Amino acid sequence: MTATHSPVDPKLLEILVCPVTKQALEYDRDNNELISTKAGLAYPIRDGIPIMLPDEARAIDD
Repeated sequence: MTATHSPVDPKLLEILVCPVTKQALEYDRDNNELISTKAGLAYPIRDGIPIMLPDEARAIDD
């Protein structure tokens, strides 16, 4: 089973914020994730759907 990089609706990206910090997110197209630099978390995008659960996010290093 391979992960696919389904496109995310750009309008959705404009309104989504980090559930922890309530700050804007950056879209990382290469890793198919939404990045919260302030929280240090990367939220996965699966089948074009952002998974905005802190428990599903991975910690990122600065």
